[in-house]
Amino acid sequence: MYEKEIIAWFKKNQRDLPWRKTDTWGVLVSEFMLQQTPVNRVLPVYTEWMKRWPTPAALAKATPAQVITAWGRLGYPRRALRLHECAKVITQQYKGVIPDTEVELRALPGIGEYTAAAMIAFAFSGRSLVLDINIRRLFARIFDGVQSPKPSATKEEKFRYEVLIPKKDAHLWAAATMELGALVCTSQSPKCGICPVANECTWRSLDYPQSDQVKRTQTWHGTDRQCRGTIVQALRENDVLTKSQIDQLWDVPSQLEKALLTLLDDGLIEARGSSKFSLPRN
Repeated sequence: MYEKEIIAWFKKNQRDLPWRKTDTWGVLVSEFMLQQTPVNRVLPVYTEWMKRWPTPAALAKATPAQVITAWGRLGYPRRALRLHECAKVITQQYKGVIPDTEVELRALPGIGEYTAAAMIAFAFSGRSLVLDINIRRLFARIFDGVQSPKPSATKEEKFRYEVLIPKKDAHLWAAATMELGALVCTSQSPKCGICPVANECTWRSLDYPQSDQVKRTQTWHGTDRQCRGTIVQALRENDVLTKSQIDQLWDVPSQLEKALLTLLDDGLIEARGSSKFSLPRN
């Protein structure tokens, strides 16, 4: 249903993104970076990353400090460490070849249900159920007539959408529906006038009823995440900082202490003696 229209639209309107013309490793790197991060922020970091570490083996040789530093301000730097660990496993256990089954992919560090499905579709041109927020929002509007999908996909939702996957060119269907949701059927101000399936959209036929769900607003300033990010950024710019130097970075001592402890637990920083800290070196 709507397969021809959406795929035809995609072939004419898809963005020229570097991970769409790369190898399986390039796709995997993009999937890690694009988690909860918009394309425009990922692009410059991705380009430099792939120049520096074009293979899993190349990344496996890097130090955690190098990896965290190269990750820059993409956010959620634990993703960088998981990708580093993933590269090591691929290099050591799979001789540098990324496995091509969802079961094997999900056994790798940092890869869950969505990333495994995305790899099958975008790296191996296979058939899988790819459901990111853009696809789920598109389907919720077309088929259910609601503005926004539920926070997480239910079993019933997955079953209904799996039936839609075409037998031929399933990977194009995944890419096309994702692109349509990202560029046209956007969260705010959707461009229904250029949507290839606007006339079949249930939400549009109902005159765009507003969702009962209240969208969560992600705050940043003053949060634990900002505090953690401030410490990590300072350590990217300095090989070692003393505790007294780190104390100057944040004006809420209790929050700073909590951030230091969680960063140490996550392996994103390490202690150097009793009063110094650095990014992890091994």
